[in-house]
Amino acid sequence: MKANWRILVVDDEEIMCESLAAWLREDGYGVDTAASGREAVALARKTDYAIYFIDLKMPGGMDGIETMMEIRHVYSEACVIIITAYATVDTAITAMKEGAQEYIVKPCNPEEISLLVSRIIKVKNLQYENTLLRKKLTRQYEFHDIISKNPKMREILDLAAEVSSLRSTVLVRGESGTGKELVARAIHYSGDRASKPFVAVSCAALAETLLESELFGYEKGAFTGAAERKKGKFELADGGTIFLDEIGDIPPKLQADLLRVLQERSFYRLGGTEEVRVDVRVIAATHQDLQQAVQEGRFRDDLYYRLNVIEVRIPPLRERREDIPLLARHFVDRLSHELGKEIGGLTEGAMKVLLDHPWPGNVRELENAIERAIVTCRTGTITEDDLGFLVGNGNARHATVPDLPLADLERLAIEAALRRTGGNVKEAAQRLGIDRSTLYEKIKRYEVAR
Repeated sequence: MKANWRILVVDDEEIMCESLAAWLREDGYGVDTAASGREAVALARKTDYAIYFIDLKMPGGMDGIETMMEIRHVYSEACVIIITAYATVDTAITAMKEGAQEYIVKPCNPEEISLLVSRIIKVKNLQYENTLLRKKLTRQYEFHDIISKNPKMREILDLAAEVSSLRSTVLVRGESGTGKELVARAIHYSGDRASKPFVAVSCAALAETLLESELFGYEKGAFTGAAERKKGKFELADGGTIFLDEIGDIPPKLQADLLRVLQERSFYRLGGTEEVRVDVRVIAATHQDLQQAVQEGRFRDDLYYRLNVIEVRIPPLRERREDIPLLARHFVDRLSHELGKEIGGLTEGAMKVLLDHPWPGNVRELENAIERAIVTCRTGTITEDDLGFLVGNGNARHATVPDLPLADLERLAIEAALRRTGGNVKEAAQRLGIDRSTLYEKIKRYEVAR
C-alpha cells in the first residue's frame, strides 16, 4: 500500500532534493519536497508523513536537528532520517539522541535508500494491521464501536448499557440498515452474558416449517431427511442471547410457540416429546409497526407485549446526518484495508454527495456505497465521480456516472464481496442483497474466480 505512505524530503540543495524524491517516486511512493526547515514544518502540520528525510545542514536559522524536533512536537512518533555530507560521531549521536531513526551520509545510494524505506514501511504496515486487529478484538462489541455523535443515538447506547445485564426482552425498532443487530450485539456483549453464545436468526429468510426446525430443532425421524437429532437456535443460545431479526414476519403458529418460550422458558423439538428448558435472553428487531400489525390481526397482542418490555428505536441515517462523515471515513479505512485498495480518504465534493443523499437504506447502504466507490476508484482518493451511481436519486446533482459498463461494475462488486467473505457465496449474497442462487448464476456468467 505504498501510495498511502507519503514521504517528505527536506534539503536546501535542489539537485539532491529532487534526485532523492525521484528515486522514491520510482519505487511507487508519494513524495513532497521542502527547501527549508520552516517549509518542512509547515507541510508537516498539514500531512502526517510516513518518513521524513531531512538534511542536517540547512540555512535560514533552522538546521536538520531543530526541524526534526519541531516535527516531533507535531507528531511524537514521526520517523526521521537525517542526511548529511559532514558525518561525524558527535552529529550522529546528537541526531539519534534527539529521536532520528536513521543517519545516512551523502552521496546516497539509491538501492540502500530503497531497502531502508521498504523496511520502515513494512514495519508501519504491520503496526497498522496490528492496530486494526486489536481494535477489532477489543472494541468490536463495545458501545463506543457504534459510531455516532448524535444525541438520540447516545441516549440509545446509554439505555442499552443500563439493560445489558437484565434478562428482560428488548424490542429494537428501526428501518432496514440502521444497525439493529449491531445494537443487539452491543447489549449482549456488554452484559453478564457476554461469555455465552449470541445467536442470530432471520425470521424473514425461511419458510414456516424450516423456521420452526431452525428455532427449536428436531428429533431423528421427525421428517424425511432428519437422520439425527439437531439442536435448534434456542438450545444453542442457552445461557446467552437469541436475536430474532424481522420478528414481524414470523408466521401465526410460530407466534404461539414463541410466546410459550417467553412465558415458560421451555419448548419441544420438532417431532419430540421431551421438554427442553433454556435460559435465553430474547432481543427481537423489526422495521414494521407491530402495533398496527396487532390492530390488523397479523400479530398476537400478547406476544407483542411480551416482546416490547424494553423498546429501543434507532433513528434513520437521514435524521443523524452528523454521523455520515464519521461513518464514511470509518468505512473507507476498514474497507480499503480489507479489499487491498490504496484509498486515502474522500474529497470535499465526495463528502457533499454523501451528505446530500437521503440514504433510504441507511448505514448499510452507506457502507455498500463506499465499498462500490473503492472498487471503481482509479486514484488514491474517492471523488464525487466515484459516487456517480448515487445521482439517480436527484440529490447528488454534482456527481457523474463512472466510465464503466454496468456489467463491469457488477462483476467488480461480486469479486469484492467474495474477497471480503473468503469465497463464502452465502455470506457474499447477503452482503450484496441478492439470493444465493442469483449470485451463483452471476459468478458463472462473469466467470468470477472464487
